[in-house]
Amino acid sequence: PGDSLADFTGDDDRVVADPLMESVRKFCAAREEPPSLQIGGPREKIYFDPSKLKVGIVTCGGLCPGLNDVIRGLVMTLWYGYGVRGIHGFQYGFAGLNPEFGYPDIELTPDAVRDIHRSGGTILGTSRGQQDVEVMVDTLERMNIRVLFTIGGDGTFRGALAIHEEIKKRGVKIAVIGIPKTIDNDIPLVDRTFGFQTAVGLADEVIQSAYFEASSAANGVGMVKLMGRYSGFIAANAALANRNVNLVLVPEVAFDLEGEHGLYRYMEKRFRKNKFTVIVVAEGAGQRHLESSAATDASGNVKLGDIGAFLKKSLKERFKDNRDYTLKYIDPSYIIRSAPASPIDSIFCGYLAQVAAHVGLAGKTGMAVGRSFKQFTHIPLGTLTSAGRKEIDPESELWLSVLQSTGQPYVMSREIAEVLSEKGLTEPPTR
Repeated sequence: PGDSLADFTGDDDRVVADPLMESVRKFCAAREEPPSLQIGGPREKIYFDPSKLKVGIVTCGGLCPGLNDVIRGLVMTLWYGYGVRGIHGFQYGFAGLNPEFGYPDIELTPDAVRDIHRSGGTILGTSRGQQDVEVMVDTLERMNIRVLFTIGGDGTFRGALAIHEEIKKRGVKIAVIGIPKTIDNDIPLVDRTFGFQTAVGLADEVIQSAYFEASSAANGVGMVKLMGRYSGFIAANAALANRNVNLVLVPEVAFDLEGEHGLYRYMEKRFRKNKFTVIVVAEGAGQRHLESSAATDASGNVKLGDIGAFLKKSLKERFKDNRDYTLKYIDPSYIIRSAPASPIDSIFCGYLAQVAAHVGLAGKTGMAVGRSFKQFTHIPLGTLTSAGRKEIDPESELWLSVLQSTGQPYVMSREIAEVLSEKGLTEPPTR
């Protein structure tokens, strides 16, 4: 401290997982240390010799703004921060670690990544699906890779954890570090994932187009379907950013179609007042109204029904006798996923990459990095793969803000209405 250079971070530097006073008091009373996470940052002592070190980088799963920014951040930190010269990018996800596919690795240098953050997608390519863990570790050993950085979501974390466990079983010295990537912002213990803010910003522009379409017609409806398989954070935050949304539908909050509290009744009330309607729906919302499917994609995710197409069709049938009714439907998912990161997201990606490089060079393994409780932290991969999924709490400040911003009904299902009735509660008025 005091030498005008960045300080090292100690292994004892930690952030408390639950900072609420009630929780802290509970652990103090029991004379126990509250749960905490190690803070990320450069360590005074590193494990690997940078002059001899070879590292690998792989990107997996669906596209997300910021992938190239993270790759660039890793290369720049490893190259200029530590002097690492053997940086290899494996192409097309974990398939790049399987020689059967014949994908050559890419040598990554500052010149090779100079402008990649200006482009969407990933220069390494990506894929879904599992590969033989033993084969992947064989590749790492054959190439003398000593640190592997995996950039991806929950499926990638499961794959990275399997690689880590195979490495541990063999007793070889290879560190595995994960960098969380999910546009849905649904990873537990992580405040924010890269690409999320870019997605919200781009979704805001699309919602504004839907607003102009809806407001320019009598009984007009503009509907936008956004990403969010199980968590509606993008839909909720984009609606708050735009402020012209009348109805937000997310996976965490059930809604009926028919009945006193249903979507159709809500729309009928608006049409009687000659009001247009802007609807934002997350892709995982309302799945109970669609035919269930046991089919899964290559990553093991259940294939969802298309709620956007379903609502477009069902609303058209319901209001076919309303001569003024018109609906414009927009699904910008792939446009958003493949976009370059916004400036704020790009900065965030750089920080994540730096923290990942620090933890890898320090010789820690089986870890992911993320921003948790407003600090960049180390999170065990095993914890992330077993902690479930982060979702919107219907009783949270976020969802209350959505309800009060949109003016939509607080209750849109019979089940919730019955719970309120049992408690003697009434629903606030809608506009």
